[in-house]
Amino acid sequence: MADSEDVTVNGSADNQAVLSGKKSGRASLLDSGEDFEMLEDVDDDIDDDLPPLEDAGGGKKKQSAANDSIKADTVVDQTPPTEQEEWLDVLGNGQLRKKVLEPGAGADSRPQRGQNVTIHLKTSLTDGTVVEEQQNLSFTLCDGDVIQALDLTVQLMETGEKALIEAVAKYAFGGLGSSTPAVPPNADLTLEVQLLSAADAPDLELMPPSERISLANRKRERGNVHYQRGDYAFAVNSYGIALQITEASSRVDISQQEEEELLDMKVKCLNNMAAAQLKLDHYEAVLRSCVSVLAHQPDNVKALFRKGKVLAVQGEYAEAIRTLKGALKLEPSNKTIHAELSKLVKKHSEQKGAEQAMYKKMLGNTSNTSAQKHCARSSWSLSWKWLFGATAVAIGGVALSVVIAARN
Repeated sequence: MADSEDVTVNGSADNQAVLSGKKSGRASLLDSGEDFEMLEDVDDDIDDDLPPLEDAGGGKKKQSAANDSIKADTVVDQTPPTEQEEWLDVLGNGQLRKKVLEPGAGADSRPQRGQNVTIHLKTSLTDGTVVEEQQNLSFTLCDGDVIQALDLTVQLMETGEKALIEAVAKYAFGGLGSSTPAVPPNADLTLEVQLLSAADAPDLELMPPSERISLANRKRERGNVHYQRGDYAFAVNSYGIALQITEASSRVDISQQEEEELLDMKVKCLNNMAAAQLKLDHYEAVLRSCVSVLAHQPDNVKALFRKGKVLAVQGEYAEAIRTLKGALKLEPSNKTIHAELSKLVKKHSEQKGAEQAMYKKMLGNTSNTSAQKHCARSSWSLSWKWLFGATAVAIGGVALSVVIAARN
């Protein structure tokens, strides 16, 4: 089952710069021993809107008392801008700042979300160590193709502008760091960026199928980077973009083989998305993704396994067991499916045993109570019969005595 749809990093040398993150082998998710443990739920939606931009500067400094005594018409404020005035606090929390080094072509030339941009980038640690320089780096703005610091700040730049960006690790490579470029864990970065160009992304309907497949695969691989780093919400976002590319209608000729390749890419994206959604405990979303996969490939083992896993979490043990048995039939030697199925069968048996014990107890108490009531009714009925008979005999005896006395 170790195929290319696994959530692994398979980026080529051409897109290593964009897909900056740790790489791993192409081992199967199931065969790799992944236990699919459930993590704390996090919000699956990505905030697409930047918070209001805020200039942290305090305006021009007030003139000194000595200057105030000088006539207004002879005073020229030559106070240089302070450091706070030069820096723009992008998020208002001091963790992502931008300073213009060279102005650009004006605010109207700023790129828009979804456009393809090209930049020059120099990445340095805060001690001045240069870890990477990239010329003509291209990516789609706000698609998650690059670190957050770039997505959030490049859209504030003008074409031709050169800027200095300071970003804490949270908006760079986080606690894991990166191997390419070589960034230590929890490292803050200084980025020197020049925006060279910005242009609308090509129309997917007019894009040649081979290019669509390649583009979808790059987005999927970026999702794999996010997945490997534990950024599951960002992974879902990247896989979703890749799915949109595969599902777009086409106004150009497409061969049968290309249709099959697009479908295969769609299935890979759906499977990887289900894996990320499972990590987020978004069970209904996982089921939808798995059902979509199985609609195209009914014997897809990964989709069957994840569907069975979610059904078990939702308490649908019988259906989950049937689903996992179907997966095991396709891969009889898969140890992960064996372990999950064994655990589930045991849990189901325990549940059935507990239910049977409860029903038996309920039925037993009902029977005993009915028997007791029946005995009580029987005893009461017998007592009344005996009392009635004794009374009748007594009355008969008195009547007979009266008759005999009358005759005498």
